[in-house]
Amino acid sequence: MASKSRYSSTRFHDSSLQEFFSFEEVVLKGLASDGGLFHPDLIPNVRQDYLDWKDLSFSDLAYEVIRRYVDEDEISDSELRDIVHRSYSTFRHEDVVPTIELNKSKNLHLLELFHGPTFAFKDVALQFLGNLFEFFLVRKNKSISPSEIRHHLTVIGATSGDTGSAAIYGLRGKKDVSVFIMFPDGKVSPVQEAQMTTVLDPNVHCLSVQGTFDDCQDFVKAAFGDAEMNRTHHLAAVNSINWARILAQITYYFYSYFTLLKANPDLKPVKFVVPTGNFGDILAGYYASRMGLPVKKLIIATNENDILHRFWQTGTYSKKPTHHPTENPHNGIPEDGSQAHPDGAKETLSPAMDILVSSNFERLLWHLSLEHEFMVNSHVKKETSIRTAGSKIAGWFQDLKTTGKFTVDPEILQNAQETFGTYRVSDKETTEMIRACYRGEAIAKKEYVLDPHSAVGVAASLREIDSSEHDKNIAVVSLATAHPAKFANAVDLALKDEAGFDFDSVLPEQFIGLDKKERKVIKVPANTDLAGIRDLVTKEVEKEKEIRNGA
Repeated sequence: MASKSRYSSTRFHDSSLQEFFSFEEVVLKGLASDGGLFHPDLIPNVRQDYLDWKDLSFSDLAYEVIRRYVDEDEISDSELRDIVHRSYSTFRHEDVVPTIELNKSKNLHLLELFHGPTFAFKDVALQFLGNLFEFFLVRKNKSISPSEIRHHLTVIGATSGDTGSAAIYGLRGKKDVSVFIMFPDGKVSPVQEAQMTTVLDPNVHCLSVQGTFDDCQDFVKAAFGDAEMNRTHHLAAVNSINWARILAQITYYFYSYFTLLKANPDLKPVKFVVPTGNFGDILAGYYASRMGLPVKKLIIATNENDILHRFWQTGTYSKKPTHHPTENPHNGIPEDGSQAHPDGAKETLSPAMDILVSSNFERLLWHLSLEHEFMVNSHVKKETSIRTAGSKIAGWFQDLKTTGKFTVDPEILQNAQETFGTYRVSDKETTEMIRACYRGEAIAKKEYVLDPHSAVGVAASLREIDSSEHDKNIAVVSLATAHPAKFANAVDLALKDEAGFDFDSVLPEQFIGLDKKERKVIKVPANTDLAGIRDLVTKEVEKEKEIRNGA
């Protein structure tokens, strides 16, 4: 097992700032005070013993993975096992995250991540994070006297769809936790909005923001950087900027690999294809690979909001597309030339990926930048390289804020290209893939219904399989991130004319009547500033206290 687990900020470059943080500090702070994201100081190497885990249940495997990043003096073995097992007892499938075969001849598989309470992959992380918050708060409040003020968390998150409901279901009713979820008004699916707004627990607050997901995400980051708000509230992050979110997701890469290994003892390193918006899901795959899991390649599948795809082609991370509509559509431009979205993310059929700035990309850049510093400045002290890398990260993201773009060193881009591949999938290709899979044309499993995000992943997977560089003996695992019932409009658009298709056949019983339930939501006008958000949060938390004290 690794030595002391420590965490640092991606932007750490000032010797006057706190350099290292404990796991508890990282979970409860969420975002570093310098605006950076927390990352592990060391990535544990399990190459020598990870095969000992291959027959473990998902919960037991999650314990082994997470234990490598959390010291026993912070959370004991028995406490961690209890947190993990409670987190995954809420899932409907005995395997929690089963891997199924889609096409034997193409060696294509699907990792189903939608068997949790809200039918989305984010349940894997947010059930765990909710229980972590509760564990730390209970421990803190156990030692205070009745006359003292209890420790309280105000959780603030932004969602493009699934984070919100998963966070709410992970935190609803938890003592000493208030949760505020911002979502772009009218830009999440009706089911996603209903899942969030029909939760009436006093500690849950849904904020419908006039704007985009990026506006919501900007509010969250500004709140964490606001001194007055941090004095008034103990803020905690629930978005994938919170390290615990990434940590929990590492497990399913190992679990999926072991599923394939048990069926094929001669399994070669695997390719994972991940529908990607905020970069958290695929970043977990990167950590799994760095830990020692045999990963051949990590494939980023984007929709028409293709900032990540364009970065891997050019080395420039730019909010605005710079290419021409006549370019090859498989290199990033759809046939209709509809790539331009100069004033914000384009609304697509896969709304959870309608993001221009992928927050977790910063964590990857940190690791790549530090490796680059070690390579070009091998003669300097490690601490100097760390500060240089942190300064570089801070500079890049300041450039992004002021100019809308930045460009990395060619060697850093080359390193990124060795580990990752990318494909861009248009809305047209998404609907065609949902239809082709249902018909059994693109995959062998006839009448399998994909949600639009998972369809983006399968489209990219098949494109990778058909590429000249691909070895047909390499298994490809595409990640299915949500249940199709959550995206009725896209699924119905693709399949409404298919003989025998009935949307009700894919509708889980938990969704029936959801649209008719009572709702609780706060509208946030477009001209609202951070001070307005601060006042809103403060008033709602005070209302909670009144309800709690009057009960």
